[in-house]
Amino acid sequence: MTDETPVIRIRGLETRFGAQVVHHNLDLDVMRGEVLGVVGGSGTGKSVLLRTIVGLIKPRSGKIEVFGQEMAQLDQMGRRAVESRWGVLFQDGALFSSLTVAQNIEVPLAEYTDLSADTMDRLAAVKISLVGLPADAGDKYPSELSGGMRKRAGLARALAMDPEMVFLDEPTAGLDPIGAADFDKLIRRLQKSLGLTVFMVTHDLDSLWAICDRIAVLAEKRVLVVGTMDTMLRHDHPWVHEYFHGPRARAATGN
Repeated sequence: MTDETPVIRIRGLETRFGAQVVHHNLDLDVMRGEVLGVVGGSGTGKSVLLRTIVGLIKPRSGKIEVFGQEMAQLDQMGRRAVESRWGVLFQDGALFSSLTVAQNIEVPLAEYTDLSADTMDRLAAVKISLVGLPADAGDKYPSELSGGMRKRAGLARALAMDPEMVFLDEPTAGLDPIGAADFDKLIRRLQKSLGLTVFMVTHDLDSLWAICDRIAVLAEKRVLVVGTMDTMLRHDHPWVHEYFHGPRARAATGN
């Protein structure tokens, strides 16, 4: 269930790489408890927006507030405190190849806590079970897992610190339709049971229909429109109309 409290508040964001302007005067609110799907054409800066919010890319100007705190104003200790309240799943899991799944999950626990090795092992096992992986997956290396299992392992690592919010970057990309649908169900189940806020970059129309409470469309270097699926279906912008009424959209809805 969502409420009217933004956990992310972005105003006037400008992101650029040299002369290339990716975002200009971008505004966006993400509400507590919602699943927000972020979509847009190629090159509109969907993943750049996610990486800017979590601090991997520094914006040229604008304000980003997370959990009511302006990120640019925080010192290192304050920033670490905020970062401990979110988890991130990058494309294909972005696991450390030289670590086992359990060791990957324990990385944020070792960074942000002083838990004993035995306690971290037990917590890693809990997270592995939570995302639907078999218990023996913890001893495997990423190269020994299928693409879908790597994504689940990456999600388990994102949940290691019991975050209030998770960022998902194309979570179903590369999965077959059945695997993608199962992952959507997993995200929705975890979101409901853990009370998570989910910021999800995706191009998957099935995911938008299945699990998103609202959708934000990036176009023309800003958030062009944000709202429910009904809002998207009524919007008359050419890209929005084509995306949500085109052949793939009709396949997603079964019409």
